[in-house]
Amino acid sequence: MSEDTPVLYCANHPNVETSLRCNKCNKPICPKCAVLTPTGYRCKECVKSQQKVFNTAEWYDYPLAFLIVGILSFLGSLLASVLGFWIIFIAAIIGMGIAEATRFLTRRRRSKTLFQIAAASAILGSLPLLLITLLNGNLLGLLWQGFYTFTITSTVYYRLRGINI
Repeated sequence: MSEDTPVLYCANHPNVETSLRCNKCNKPICPKCAVLTPTGYRCKECVKSQQKVFNTAEWYDYPLAFLIVGILSFLGSLLASVLGFWIIFIAAIIGMGIAEATRFLTRRRRSKTLFQIAAASAILGSLPLLLITLLNGNLLGLLWQGFYTFTITSTVYYRLRGINI
């Protein structure tokens, strides 16, 4: 830095000299604290506050999604136990149906926590039949139930996040 420019120190790391500032709040930040956005470098606090705008879920969406996904996942696991091998052809479709039902009932509100709760509920909903199949010693049935659980969990999570595969 030149002699006439004042020395700035990172707001989060007071021992680190910097010439970089957040382009939103103008706070001095070091390269470790800087987040590159399409409009320039921002501090982590400004990025987090911007991302919170996209969380639109209400408090009642969480238990609603948990119940709906859990019940539909359990019903799908009953179908998986009946279909066996053929579940590999429709497990993703069941997962998309569960995700779309959840999106409809939550009125397309979004939250990262909502997506994670839905995925956990998908696992918990299919877990009872997975455990029963395991205790019965039916290894082939366990394979299909495990495939079903993995497929619907990943499909529900990514569909609710808005990623279409």
